[in-house]
Amino acid sequence: MSQSILTPDQVAKLGNLDVIARLVVEGFLVGLHRSPYHGFSVEFAEYRQYIPGEPATNIDWRVFGKSDRYYTKIYAEETNLRATILVDASSSMSFKSDENTTSKIEYARLLAASLTYLLLKQNDAVGLELVSDKQLASVPARAVRKQLFQVLKELDYIPEPKSTTSIGPVLHKVAEKLPRRGLIILLSDLMDDPDEIMSGLKHFRYRGHEVVIFHLLNPQEIEFDYRGEARFEDLETGNNMKIDPTHLRTSYREKFEQWRTGLREECRGLKIDFVDMTVDTPFDRALMAYLRKRARMR
Repeated sequence: MSQSILTPDQVAKLGNLDVIARLVVEGFLVGLHRSPYHGFSVEFAEYRQYIPGEPATNIDWRVFGKSDRYYTKIYAEETNLRATILVDASSSMSFKSDENTTSKIEYARLLAASLTYLLLKQNDAVGLELVSDKQLASVPARAVRKQLFQVLKELDYIPEPKSTTSIGPVLHKVAEKLPRRGLIILLSDLMDDPDEIMSGLKHFRYRGHEVVIFHLLNPQEIEFDYRGEARFEDLETGNNMKIDPTHLRTSYREKFEQWRTGLREECRGLKIDFVDMTVDTPFDRALMAYLRKRARMR
């Protein structure tokens, strides 16, 4: 499947979140129908020409009024999927490697909007939880048309991340309050105590939820490819220092990869999908990862 024409940076400049979600998802679906993954298209309601002799109950008369042709609507299979999107809005998510790149929290906001639109298009229930060191906002999962407005309203006003990065304990609170088994979609950089994060994720699994993690990072957090002396600031404390990244690059990369590999392997042990993402990754990859997970849940 070809990647999106628009990059995440370009999408972020479009402004209106509703327009962005529709543009991303509808573009993704067009590519999906033209790709080797066409089989996924059965998830969505489609139209085909009416065959004489078939029951007329599924003819779409509005389409007939516009085209003067008979089309039968093919309904997507009822799945009763209940999904909750968790967006990490803690301080580390505000990181940008330069002024021209999308921050992790902005990327998460756009991806959450797109996932919401896609879920509702499939007649699935979707809810939203904004979390940091506490719950910032909560929209219970529903499968009604106005749900897109409710979710986008909260995503439109995510406060500037200022809290410490401590989402681990909040995951327990969210797990306790969700009323039944479903799909948890976590958008986070996971820059917290690994033991606390894994404890929270285990809580979701214990309660029967399926979990997908989109691990959102800035490419510079992976490569640490800064040149010359640079000043680094702690986004939580405001403390800063000047260092020459050249002397630290090798050891930084080793420790960073150890941390990420450890998270990935623990998630694999819990049968949690772990999807590596950077803020320059086309949204198509996340949407396809979600569809694959959903197909396995049948």
